[in-house]
Amino acid sequence: MGSGGRLATGGNSDDGGTATTGGRPGAGGMSESGGGLGRGGVVATGGVSASSGGMTNLTGGDAGIGTGGAGQDAGSAGAGGAMGSGGNTGTGGGQVATGGSSSAVFPARFVGNTDAWNVVPTDFASYWEQITPENVGKWASIQASSEGNFNWSALDAVYKYAEDNNLIFKEHCFIWGAAQPAWLGRLDTTTAPVVVKAWMKTFCDRYPKTRLIDVVNEPPPHTTPAYSEAMGGGTRTTWDWVANAFKWARESCPNAILILNDYNNIEYDREVENTIAIVNAIQKLDAPIDAIGCQAHEGARVPASTFRANIDKLVDATGLPIYITGFDIGLADDGEQEQKYAEFFPMFWDHPAIKGVTLWGYIDGRTWRSNTGLIRTDGTPRAAMTWLMTFLGR
Repeated sequence: MGSGGRLATGGNSDDGGTATTGGRPGAGGMSESGGGLGRGGVVATGGVSASSGGMTNLTGGDAGIGTGGAGQDAGSAGAGGAMGSGGNTGTGGGQVATGGSSSAVFPARFVGNTDAWNVVPTDFASYWEQITPENVGKWASIQASSEGNFNWSALDAVYKYAEDNNLIFKEHCFIWGAAQPAWLGRLDTTTAPVVVKAWMKTFCDRYPKTRLIDVVNEPPPHTTPAYSEAMGGGTRTTWDWVANAFKWARESCPNAILILNDYNNIEYDREVENTIAIVNAIQKLDAPIDAIGCQAHEGARVPASTFRANIDKLVDATGLPIYITGFDIGLADDGEQEQKYAEFFPMFWDHPAIKGVTLWGYIDGRTWRSNTGLIRTDGTPRAAMTWLMTFLGR
């Protein structure tokens, strides 16, 4: 990759976790600058530079923008688009969202993906029914320099591709402690509600057909926004700032599915319990949360049976549906990667609480983690891609 990308600069691990227990190192600045994709052209060009730095392919956490910080980034899957065994995307039908007074609807489930480092491959819609902007939808990418300065150019291109190809568009993300404009650190209890609401409303006014939103991404202990106290505080107790984020998002985006998104929260017991505690606390505060996002990056280490048991635990404890929001399998051996896809996808597809699955990249050399690509740079599919398209009836 030439001009665009992310530079890992340190960061903190997942609350002290190690690689063997699911901890993911954090990262610092992200440069988003588009770049060409050799196999089929470029739809989204341009890009927004949120900070200095080049690109290195990370094997741990995804880079934060602007203020650095801990954590990884993984997109959230959401609700929208119909998909049968071989199906085409749609935008209607489904169940009414369960959180708050929303007109949002859960359509039939889907399989989606992210753009390829701020570039939408022209064949994207041939494979996927939903798109998540990996980086260009983050607040630090759009409003990096000052409160009054929005730069929508890169995200406009992704949204337009979604509209032109009848894809479900999901926002990633509104509030994330590792990808926030640096100037937000000055917010106080008077200005925080005004500024956060303005960001949400401006976004949803511009992209009214956004179907899913990661309202809060990777909450503590993973990342903490510098202005969380100004939004209401309550970290690790009542979680008022998280509840307020959902309430403000509902005011600005009444038709979107609102998601709390995190990583390791169907892989490891501590993370499962943390998600349950946050969701239960904000439900007591009448937060209009519609679903839980589970990034599901650890499939190469954790068996599908563990995922399944923890999904059941989340659903039983919260009553909310689940989105798999950043699934990938980082294995260099084609046969091993295919075997893992064959282990996980039938479980995802058969589980009644899972409303959609989003993969986190698919083109070799343009995925967040090493060896997670499904299509080589010469355009040939890896075995897992062939298996997946057959499974989905494509």
